[in-house]
Formats: sequence, C-alpha cells, structure tokens
Amino acid sequence: MTKKRKRQEDFQKVKLKVGKKKPKLENATDTAFKTKAIQIPEQLKEDGVLPTQNRKLNIKDLLSQMHHYSPGVKHNALLGLKELLSQYPFVIDAHLSSIISEVAAVFTDKDSGVRGAAVHLLQFLASKIRAEQIAPFFPLVSAHLSSAMTHISEGIQEDSLKVLDVLLEAYPALLTDRSIILLKNFVELISHQQLSKRLKSRDKVSWMLSVNPNRRVTSQQWRLNVLTRLKKFLQAVVDGSSDTEDEGLQEQKDSSHSVRNPICISWKLHANNQQHIQLFESGGLRPKINSSFRLRSVTNVMDSAEKGLSSAENLKAFIEIIIPLLIECWIEASPAQSAPILGNLLESESQQLMQQVLSIIHLLWKLTKRHDETYKMELWLRMNYLVDFKHHFMRHFPYSLQDTVKHKKKDPCKSNRNCMKSSNNIDHLLLNLTLCDIMVSLASTSTLQTDSGWLDMIRKFVTDTLQDGSKLSSKQVNRLLGVTWRLMQIQQNKVATEPLIKAVYTLYQQRNLLFPVRTLLLKFFSRVYQKEDLRTQRIRSRSKVLSRWLAGLPQQLALLGLRNPELSNQLIDIIHSAASRSNKELLQSLQATAARIYDPLEGALVLLPAEAQRRLVQLVYFLPCLPASLLACLSRCCIMGRMSSDLAATLIGILHMRSSFAGWKCQVQDNSVNDVDYFSFLFSTLIGFSREELTSLQGIRGKPHISQTQLSPIRLYLTDLDQFLHHWAVTEVICHSLSTIPSQSQCFDILQTGICKYLVGLVVIPDSTAGSVLCAINKLLDQACILSENLHRFLASCCYSLLYFLLTIDREDAEHLQKRDMLWRSCISALALLPRLLRLMLQSLQVSRICQEELPVVAQLLRLLMQHGQLRSHMITNEFLVQQIIKDIMTLKSGEVQEQWLTDLHYCFNIYLASHPQTPGPINTVY
Repeated sequence: MTKKRKRQEDFQKVKLKVGKKKPKLENATDTAFKTKAIQIPEQLKEDGVLPTQNRKLNIKDLLSQMHHYSPGVKHNALLGLKELLSQYPFVIDAHLSSIISEVAAVFTDKDSGVRGAAVHLLQFLASKIRAEQIAPFFPLVSAHLSSAMTHISEGIQEDSLKVLDVLLEAYPALLTDRSIILLKNFVELISHQQLSKRLKSRDKVSWMLSVNPNRRVTSQQWRLNVLTRLKKFLQAVVDGSSDTEDEGLQEQKDSSHSVRNPICISWKLHANNQQHIQLFESGGLRPKINSSFRLRSVTNVMDSAEKGLSSAENLKAFIEIIIPLLIECWIEASPAQSAPILGNLLESESQQLMQQVLSIIHLLWKLTKRHDETYKMELWLRMNYLVDFKHHFMRHFPYSLQDTVKHKKKDPCKSNRNCMKSSNNIDHLLLNLTLCDIMVSLASTSTLQTDSGWLDMIRKFVTDTLQDGSKLSSKQVNRLLGVTWRLMQIQQNKVATEPLIKAVYTLYQQRNLLFPVRTLLLKFFSRVYQKEDLRTQRIRSRSKVLSRWLAGLPQQLALLGLRNPELSNQLIDIIHSAASRSNKELLQSLQATAARIYDPLEGALVLLPAEAQRRLVQLVYFLPCLPASLLACLSRCCIMGRMSSDLAATLIGILHMRSSFAGWKCQVQDNSVNDVDYFSFLFSTLIGFSREELTSLQGIRGKPHISQTQLSPIRLYLTDLDQFLHHWAVTEVICHSLSTIPSQSQCFDILQTGICKYLVGLVVIPDSTAGSVLCAINKLLDQACILSENLHRFLASCCYSLLYFLLTIDREDAEHLQKRDMLWRSCISALALLPRLLRLMLQSLQVSRICQEELPVVAQLLRLLMQHGQLRSHMITNEFLVQQIIKDIMTLKSGEVQEQWLTDLHYCFNIYLASHPQTPGPINTVY
C-alpha cells in the first residue's frame, strides 16, 4: 500500500447526502440553556456615588496622586483632600487608614510646599479624628515623624517640628507613649556624638552641640525652636503621668485628688439602717492599708524602652545626656558671653533660650519626684549637678531683661522691673523663679549650712519680689509661692519663716488681685496654718502675721458676699478649719462679724449657694456667744425661705445643742445661749412672720389673698404654697425642739404668753401661722397645762377660720388643695385634745348672722365633725348645741324646698347623735 492511500485512510472525508441532516460532532457545544443577569446594586451604587471635589476627583483618585513624581501634583492632591474632607466628613471614617498612611508618608517629601500642605491637612484632620480612632495607626505616624526629625535635610527637620506641634496639641498621650525614641530624636536635632580615641573605650557616649551653617536660622534660634518643643513634650509626659503627687503650690492646675467631696450623713436614715457609713482606718478619700507587701506595677513587666521616662534608669540616662547640652546652651546665652552688655542684663532671644533650658530642667525634676526612691534620686542630682548649677546659673542671679523698646509715656507698671516684658512677651521674673525652684529642690535641712550662701540670695530675691507691690500673674505667683514653701521647709525656725510669711501677706493685702492669684494665696496661707497648727501642739509659738490673716477672713467674707462665690467658698472652708481648731483670733473676729454674715437680707448666708450655706450654718456651732440680735437674724433666715427647710432644721438643731436644754452631762459654755433668747428664737421661728409683717397684713382685704367668714373674727391670709410648705417643715422641727425641753408645763406657759401677747387681737393671721400655733399646742399640751380664756377663744376662732377655708377651696385651686391634709389634722387634733375648744367653736356658730351662701358650709362642717371618730364623744356632749344650730338653720331655710345638704345633715345627726342612748330625742321637731 502506497503512502498516499494511507493518508487517505487516516483522513477520510465524510460525504453528505442531499436531503439528510448533518450529523452532530463529538465536540459540539449544547446551546440549549438560559442565562440570568447577576445584579449587585450596592456595589454599583458605591462605585458610582463616591463624592468628588471641584476637580471631579474622588478620594481614590486623590490618594493615588500622592505617589506621583511631580511635587505639583502631590501638592494639589493634598489641597484636594482637604477640600473633599471638609465638604464630606464621613469620608474620613471610611478611608481613615489610607488617608493617615498617605499623609504621613509625605512628612519626608523633598518639596517644602508638599510638606507644608501635609502639615495643614494634618492639622485639619486632628480636629476631626478622635484619639481612640487614630490610636491603631499612630505607630505609623510616629515612625514617619521620627524619620523626619532625623532626616539629613535641614528643611525636613524644620517642618518635622511643625508636625510635632500638631500632634502634641491633639494627641499628647499617644505621642508620649514613644517617649524614648522621640527624646533621642530631640537630642540628635541639636547635637552629635563626640568621636575621639579616648572616648571609644568608655561605655557612655558623650554628646556635644552641633553647628550647621546651612540652616536658614542661626544655631541659637534653631536650638530655641527644638528646646521649645522638647519642653512641650516633657510637659505632656508630666501631665500624662498617673502617679501625681502634691508638690505644695508648684502645680497651677488642681489635680482630681485634691478636691474633697465630703459625705453627707443623715443620722435619721443611719439610725433606721437606710444609709451605710463606711469608715477607714486612716481616713481621707483614699484609704491606706497597713501592709508589709507591695503589689508590683504593671510597668515593671514591660521592657525598659516601653516604660519610657517612668523608669528611673531611662530618666537618669536621659538626664545625663540632656543636662550637659542644656548647660552649653546656657553658657552661650549667658550675660558673660553677650558682651558688651554688662551685669545681668539679657537680650530677648538669649532669655528665651535660658527660659526653655530652665523649664526643661524643672520638668525633669518633677519626673524624678514621681519615683519610689525620691530621696536617692535627689541625692544623685545634687552630687552630679549642684556644682555646675551654682557656677553657671547662680553666677549672675537675678537676671533682668534689656528693654530696647522706647516708650512714649512713662508707665509705672512697665517701669517696675518685675512687670517689664518685651515685645516677645518674655517674662524674666518667671525665669528667675524657675531657677529658684530648681535650686531649692537640691537643698535640704541637712545641707543648710553648706548652701546658706546661695539660699540667702534666693530668699532675698523672693522677699523683695513679694513686697515691691508689682502686679503679678497667677503663673508667677504660683511659682513664687512654691519657692517660698520650699524655703520654709528647709529652714523651719520662726526667725526664718516669719519674714517670708510677712512678705506673702504684703502681696495678699494688694487690692484688685486676680481671682487665681487670690486663690493661690489662700491655699498657701491655709497650708501654712495647718502645718503650724500641727507643730504648735508641742510648741505654742504662732505666727503673728498668720494670726492677723486669719482674723481678717470673716470680714472679707462679709464684704465679698455673692460677688465671687468660688472665693467665698474657699474663705468659708478656711474659716471652718480654723474654727474647728478653736483658733482664738479667728473666733473673736467671727463673733464680731457674725451679724453681717448672717444678715437675713444681704448676708452671705442667704446669698451664697446651698453648699456654702451648709458650711456657714455649721459655723454657728463654733461661735463663742449667740446674743439675741444674732438669734433674731438667724430666725429671719429660717423663715424667709432663702435657704432650704432641711438647712433650717440643721440650724435649729445646732442652736438646741448650744442651749441649756440639750441634756449635756458635762457643763456647757456659760452664757453661750440665754434661755430667754432661745425661747424667743423658737417662738419667732414658729410664727413665721415678724411683727412688722403681721402689722402690714392687717390692712389687706378681699380675695384672693384673704379667706373671710362672718362667724369668726379672724381672717386668714393665704400664703403661697412654697412659703407654706417651708414654714410647715420648720414648724415640725420647732415643735420637736419644744417637746424635748424637760419642763413641759413651763414651756407651754411661755408659748401661751407669747401667743396672747403678739397674736391675740390681730384680725388677719397667715394660714401657716394659725396651723403652726395649733400644731405646737397639740405637741406641748398635757394634763398639767392650763389654757387662759383668751387663748381658748383665739384658738377656737383659728380652728373655725381654717376649717371654713378648707371647705371652701375650689377643686381647681391645686395650690391650696395641698394644704388641706396638714391644716385639717392640726385642727382636728386640737379639737380632740381640748373639749372646751370645740364647745367654744360650736357656740360661735350663730347662723342667724351669716348669709344664705354660708349655710351649706356650716352644715358640711357639722356633718364632718359628727362623723369623725376622735370627736364623736365630744359632739355627743355638745349635742344640745348641735341641735340648736340645726334648728336655726331650718328656721332660715323654712318655706323653701329642702336641699340635699340639709337632708345629709339630718341623717348624720340621727345616726351619730339622736340614736345614742343619752340623746333626749326632740330632734323630730326639727323636721
């Protein structure tokens, strides 16, 4: 077989016949299927609705342009991002990770315009992003910041400080978590390591200041810029430290632990087991537990690099590096290097640099005091740096500023050396005070003789500054008082401390002091007093200046009033503290000023807020004497409603404890509260109105202020609900105080005499006064008490006037409806206790004198009296009177259709009185 035939056999052609279908191929595709479209509307919507800015670029487009090689494109992308995110803030949350990473990456861009735009965008983002949102991405931001700070380009280093400013302002806590790395970057910005053969064998690396002539600013200005940021960074580290200690008056801001919130205890609730009081062994807000064991801090488990400056080793290592560099900066800016300026005059730029140097050292000193072994750290600082500090810092002390500004007109404040500031707002007094604060922290009582030379310089400077009469800011006074306190602790004898206290008192006596300054001075004197009080328990040698200051506090409180409530609260706290320690001078001054403090119209007691009022009420307990005039003022304060009823109850309780009726087993202070004055106080407070007010009420006529009936000579003055409730609450306390007096009969006679003298004969009486009198009578009445006829008739008239008022209150009058239960109980109790009172009231019901409209009220009153269980026996006794009243009512209503109220009256009489065995029975003649 030939090859051609074989090929034909392998590739045979299929012959198709006409009229037959083509056979299907083996690899033919079956097209007999149906398809449906898959719709993803949300995905399509997101792709189509991404917000854009004016150039029609969305967030993805702008972020992609951040990688472009052209600086102009990147600059425009940053500007577009700021524009887009300001218009659509919700885009920030959706693309936060990408935005942060792309913006941080251009911190080290070669173009200054791009870096400037990045700083502006970062500042905008910082105002929109919270710290907890950016926290997961902050390590990346911090790494780019470190790269920029250590970059070889001077421009990138300069712009890195601007980035640092933004992060310190917005996220100080996050930035200080990487304190070790950033502190090293600060050091490298102004210095470089020394490379010499003799230093290679040492373990410690030495640093020296670097000079770069390629910078746009001078070396001194560059160091000032870096040190300013370093000071801000260390301040953030200090503020973020959790272990804050009280360093006297060094801190201007009060820590949260310095605010004391006293526990208000209600002894009634405590006695009923409704309030639990937890007592601690050592007292205070944070109880101390005596234990020989100490829990290890969580920071001890971390690496030393992670602990940052909270580790003593890291802090020492940084101090060893930075202090020599700071001293070199000081030497360059010191007056000795700034010829031809003589003495201790400084140029503005030099003083700024020196101020930053001292501020950094001061912050480092604060950090050293927050470690466990503070004494060892202070000893280490003294051994290593005291000599250099004395040689360089104290050499030209004190420093002043060379003022080159020409003043057109002489200003007494600007001529003062402590008030002078340059156009750059430099405070040279704060420079000297910071230096004083650093130096005195290195001294102690044991080193007093060695350090006496430079300590005398500081003491003289502090004393002169306090006494020269200049206007000081709160920051200056804060630092000044801190140095003064430290000097007093170093040398605690009276010869050394008295001139310092006198100098501070001279500043305290200045007029128109700012509120923060006055607050700092008050805190200083308060702390000095408490310290002296503890010391003088063994050695009684009080400071005369301090006694004079204490004696002037009550007068200042009386003059201050409501003009500055915060300052008044501070004065009250100090006065209370000294009064509780029985300070003689203060108690005498408080006694002399008490009438002005407790004046019911313009006194501090009625003007200040509730908490201050409570403290002032407590001060009453410490007053040496309570004369009648002061008790009259206190009574008016209780009844005027300008302090709460609970506080008035507290005041009444304090006066009761000061009286001779408190039941003390030991002898109380003689003549503290006279018995006659005490009863006068109780009666005046019980009445609730002064004699002048009661006299002015007699001329009021008609509704809506007067409730009047023709059957009683007494008209009721309707008080406001708030006034009524306050008076009633005070009345209950007064009644309780009266009931605790041993001789009840004598107490009742005094009350009866007061009522007959001041109330009987009045035509108009307040409803609260009438109810209070009845309440007191009910509380004090016993079998030994004998009521006069005048009092009987007065009380009977009060009862009927009150009952008539209660029965004629409109249902829509919600204000007076709330008085019903209290007044009804007092009237019924008085009628039940005094049968003659009920008889006199029934005898006064001469219905022939009243109009037709009042007849249903009298009928309703009789019906209620008959139905009351406590009065039923008395009503049976007075059955004839009741029957006669009903007959008179029927006589007036004869010839008319009998109304429902008359039917009800007949029914009640037949049920409760006529059906009684003792009832005579002629009631049928009434019908």
